[in-house]
Amino acid sequence: MSDSVGAALLAIAAALRIAVGTVVRQRTAAGVPDDAVGTLGPITAVVRNPVWWLGTVAGVGGYAFQAAALGRGSLLLVQPLLVLSLLFALPLGARLADRSVGRSEWLWAAALTGSVAVLVVLGNPRPGLARAEPLHWVLTCLVGAPLVAAGLIAARRVRGARKALLLGAVGGALFGVSAVLTKGVVDIASRGVLPLATAPELWALLLLAAGAVTVQQAAFQAGDLRASLPATTVLEPVVASLLGFVVLGEYLDADRAMSVVLVTAAAVMVAATVALARGDAAASSPDQAVCPPGE
Repeated sequence: MSDSVGAALLAIAAALRIAVGTVVRQRTAAGVPDDAVGTLGPITAVVRNPVWWLGTVAGVGGYAFQAAALGRGSLLLVQPLLVLSLLFALPLGARLADRSVGRSEWLWAAALTGSVAVLVVLGNPRPGLARAEPLHWVLTCLVGAPLVAAGLIAARRVRGARKALLLGAVGGALFGVSAVLTKGVVDIASRGVLPLATAPELWALLLLAAGAVTVQQAAFQAGDLRASLPATTVLEPVVASLLGFVVLGEYLDADRAMSVVLVTAAAVMVAATVALARGDAAASSPDQAVCPPGE
């Protein structure tokens, strides 16, 4: 089995586990009342819910598969495949919400599957470096940190759907950067425990992942999941793929004509992702839920 095929299979397995974790954690966070939100956000309330921990275990399992996939393939291959988690979440979310999956949802699911297949198969993603150079991380921080800070500050000044949208976008961006760090950490781990323990990428990843999860839970609780979930789901692969291209030197092996096809497929993927995420979030809202929410 080639590295690309192995990475693709691991990424699909990751998407399945992530879907289970996301559905459970969404429904748990959406059920947290405003007066139960602590200093760190709804995370302080959901950690007391055993159901949330079940979703978290599933999410951690998905992350393990994602890390294994990134160890064998490029970000441009793995990250688009992770978007398929929405496809797996579709029937699960419908089941928990005691509803049927509509025709339009299945059509968007087919569009998502087809667009991802085009990007992965016809795009022929080519690997780059396993780790970014220190200078690249400095530049990334100089550009990204002010944007993240601005998003968090703006989110404190609004409520409801706008707050959820801003926090969802920040969370997705942080998860995207975490994916790039994960690829570097997996490469370092192959050299032994000591190099891993002393690698700045590991500690940066732990800090960033904790921040991303905290922001994501705040986005889920903020009000309108139909705003936060699409933002998170779209921003993660976009940021990860962009950094894979810019700082790791990954690229899609395509000529000009094929590039048009790939851009179209990417646009369809984004549109289908937003449509499915909004539908899944609507089904997960407390008003429609038939059991306590959680990912």
